[in-house]
Amino acid sequence: MTVSGGRMERERRSGGGEPRLEQQLCFAVYQASHAFNRVYRPVLAALGLTYPQYLVMLALWEDDGPTVKALGDRLMLDSGTLTPLLKRLEAAGFIRRERDAADERQVRIRLAAKGERLRAQGCRVQEAIGRALGEAAPTAEALRDQLGKVRDALLAALRED
Repeated sequence: MTVSGGRMERERRSGGGEPRLEQQLCFAVYQASHAFNRVYRPVLAALGLTYPQYLVMLALWEDDGPTVKALGDRLMLDSGTLTPLLKRLEAAGFIRRERDAADERQVRIRLAAKGERLRAQGCRVQEAIGRALGEAAPTAEALRDQLGKVRDALLAALRED
């Protein structure tokens, strides 16, 4: 018997107990991430930023002057990923990298004037995402909180191994 485009037939052929793509939480998160990126791309392009660069800027708008390590920890980015992002943001004039006066081994990331001016335009990014979410916007906060719990559980499982 086939129902909804052959779903039951596919389940019968697959044995029913095998993992199904549509049932995977990781796939739903992956798809949502791609959808977000497609909405963010043109909005951020108007600001001269990529999505990872935007995340760096958001972090700096909240707390200007973190060390590279602290910023990487907050964004869950390793130095091999973060350093090129920072170099591009610095070349574009959005940030400055400065040696810490108290500990020359540490590099602090600070907003440049251009990065500070971008803050006001950054607010428009969230407005665009809110419009794109439409009726789903009210549930987004709860979903974000739930995804945080999922992230924390997954990270805790990694520490246990």
